[in-house]
Amino acid sequence: MLIIPFVQKQWFNLYLFSINNISFYSILYYLSGTICPSLICLNSLNNYTNYKFNKNKIYSKIIIKGKALLFLVAINLLFLSYLIADYLYINFDLVSNLFLQGIKLKQPDISQLSFFMLLIAILLIFKKSRLLFKKLILVNFILSSFCIWYIQINNINIDDQFHIYRYFGLNDINIINVFILFAIEISFFMWSFLSYKTNLSDWIVNIPQKRDMIPILNIFIFYFFIIIYYSILT
Repeated sequence: MLIIPFVQKQWFNLYLFSINNISFYSILYYLSGTICPSLICLNSLNNYTNYKFNKNKIYSKIIIKGKALLFLVAINLLFLSYLIADYLYINFDLVSNLFLQGIKLKQPDISQLSFFMLLIAILLIFKKSRLLFKKLILVNFILSSFCIWYIQINNINIDDQFHIYRYFGLNDINIINVFILFAIEISFFMWSFLSYKTNLSDWIVNIPQKRDMIPILNIFIFYFFIIIYYSILT
């Protein structure tokens, strides 16, 4: 995958020679922006969506329950709900600013954001809606990636009209987009573990075994290379 950004740059250089005309290389360059987001979504959908953990109590002598479990559940659920709500708004904001210039989306106030977070949190408790949210996030990611690619191709300036502008501690909005998805992946994994099967109804969670933590290690490795990819592309 790491060779792709170098190939993209070559296609971009060839595309510049015929910037005013549609050419084979211009088409390749335009399509190349869809490769990495598509691979990320496919990998996440197949490997980081429907987790299976070990619930055999024989192998887990330490359990989490009571106030400690309440704290973990509340923190993780609030954090994940906020990330999802904010990420969905980022995409709607990108689309409206780029393609629906007559429509101005107002940033949600605290009460509106709290309502959406509460609604998302309730839906995340149930497995089917949780998996549906994960798929929605991946669709949101790929749409955001396409919008960002459109911005870069057309040299559109990102200013304070864009909600994503607030994350400009980073210079590359592709990396911002990936970092947000990475944070959601980590939080989604933790929530999947906490809410696995009857954990919440029993109000007891076994300390994860080493093999339970393999997916989170894979997430770190995978997104590390994705960030390198976008760093090379910049």
